[in-house]
Amino acid sequence: MSLATTPSYLSPAPEAERALEIAVTIPCYNEAATIAQVIADFRAALPSATIYVFDNNSTDGTADIAARAGAVVRREFRQGKGHVVRRIFADVDADIYVMADGDATYDAAMAPTLVELLQRNHVDMVVGTRADVTRNAGREGHAFGNRIFNGLYHRIFGREFTDIFSGYRVFSRRFVKSFPAVSGGFEIETEMSVHASQLGIPCMERPTRYGVRPEDSASKLRTFRDGFRILGMFAMLTKETRPALFFGSIGAAFMLLAALISAPLMVTWIETGLVPRFPTAILATGLVIVGVMSVFCGLILDSLARARIEAKRAVFLNYSALANRKD
Repeated sequence: MSLATTPSYLSPAPEAERALEIAVTIPCYNEAATIAQVIADFRAALPSATIYVFDNNSTDGTADIAARAGAVVRREFRQGKGHVVRRIFADVDADIYVMADGDATYDAAMAPTLVELLQRNHVDMVVGTRADVTRNAGREGHAFGNRIFNGLYHRIFGREFTDIFSGYRVFSRRFVKSFPAVSGGFEIETEMSVHASQLGIPCMERPTRYGVRPEDSASKLRTFRDGFRILGMFAMLTKETRPALFFGSIGAAFMLLAALISAPLMVTWIETGLVPRFPTAILATGLVIVGVMSVFCGLILDSLARARIEAKRAVFLNYSALANRKD
């Protein structure tokens, strides 16, 4: 055999023959009642996957139970699901990422289907939408909020997603490594959806069974606290991604208010040629000036936002698509 010839057993395996690395990632906080079953279900569904449990300061022994069940256990000490997801995306290295909660409400048996959809359709995120979520959300307030926020998302960011709060998702490597997570709590799923909508990242949805938590497993979601946090995230993401809409709406509100308070003055001025309430006229003029400035600020920032989108898109495209990876 010539020394210049590489033996076949040392040659890199073609992409089609190389087994893709799949990581099942489970953010957890006090899920001792369910985590062992969740790990067992995902191991049965995806036998070749590595299962990671990221514990977020649990006090009920979740991490120890997960370790005994055979998962790779890591810890994130900053409280909040967003911090955990940021740590997962930074630390775990794989070709395909499956993310689910540790409360046993998501159907692990659907994981192979979601992974197959990601590969076969060459998309970068598949969302396992929650069937009957409005019945099984645990509280009527959660179900109502889910409908409200999904409708708000459709109006601001587009109709690509029908369940922006689903925690059951499958990602490509390039989505994970290019996602600039900034949120710290349950609003992280909303940020993922906005990131995909903003960059036009190819995504899919697939309805999945959504179960009810076991009686001894308590929900971490707080209706009003997390609802206001998600609303704040909507405002922040609108400001960052659609500043013309955000500041234009503020400017329009100021000018509408100016028109309302100045209407009586205009009527008096037309009838008599006099402006009897001069301070009110000054206030209305000030509101108009602030409104116009807000609109122009939105237009200027919109140009900067477009530049940021191009930069984010460049980072996203810097990673090879799943079908083209050559390791």
